[in-house]
Amino acid sequence: MSGVLVLNASYEPLHVVSVRRAILLLLKDKAEVVEAAHRTFHALHHEYPVPLVIRLVTYVRIPHRLTLPLNRRNVFIRDEFTCQYCGRQPGRASLTMDHVIPRSRGGGFTWENIVAACGNCNQRKGNRLPKEIGMTPRRVPYRPRFLAVALLGEAPSNEIWAKYITE
Repeated sequence: MSGVLVLNASYEPLHVVSVRRAILLLLKDKAEVVEAAHRTFHALHHEYPVPLVIRLVTYVRIPHRLTLPLNRRNVFIRDEFTCQYCGRQPGRASLTMDHVIPRSRGGGFTWENIVAACGNCNQRKGNRLPKEIGMTPRRVPYRPRFLAVALLGEAPSNEIWAKYITE
């Protein structure tokens, strides 16, 4: 494990910290363990489980003005580096951003209109609407709710974190 997921008091994902930082937050009673590994670490007279997910005891207010910027990196993270038309994962270099409703047909540059697509699917869809060619995205594009998606998106995949990170 390379890090520990930190949740707000409301269980909203905030950040990923090192195990050492997480242990300090726990020892100072600023956080509590939500999920722990089977491994333990030893203090002088105590034994503690290694935390995987911790929750802050007090709520940290996050300004609502902070929005996740719409860019290539964040779209690919939201779509898990997967083509939303064929389901392949060709790698970051081969992915493109596709407007579900083409800009020439009134589609905007918004979270709800952009998906990750492989080069082949993007070229095949071209300037057509999804229903005209029968290529609908596997998931409806959405605006990520948490700013933490950008912080956590490229973190090592951890199935325990998945239930706290998903929308």
